[in-house]
Amino acid sequence: MLPVAKDKSRWLSTREACDELGITLRTLYRIIDEGKLPCYQFGRVYRLKTDDVESFLAHAKVKPGELAHLYPEPRGTETETEGVETTT
Repeated sequence: MLPVAKDKSRWLSTREACDELGITLRTLYRIIDEGKLPCYQFGRVYRLKTDDVESFLAHAKVKPGELAHLYPEPRGTETETEGVETTT
């Protein structure tokens, strides 16, 4: 008789995990290969736990202020010309 599993999380196929995360299969495999998301192999099939996917999502949440490098100030704004003396 097999022991009863205490973990009741549902298993997702890689395609289901992609749909849940809104990413491509290639991106999912990269995330798994980088060790950011656990994955399990059963024969030729790869499966992910819903709990692991939810945990990955929680840790991937972007905090306010972390994206400032993606939208730099346009050229010629005050911040770029501060400290520069102008003669009139």
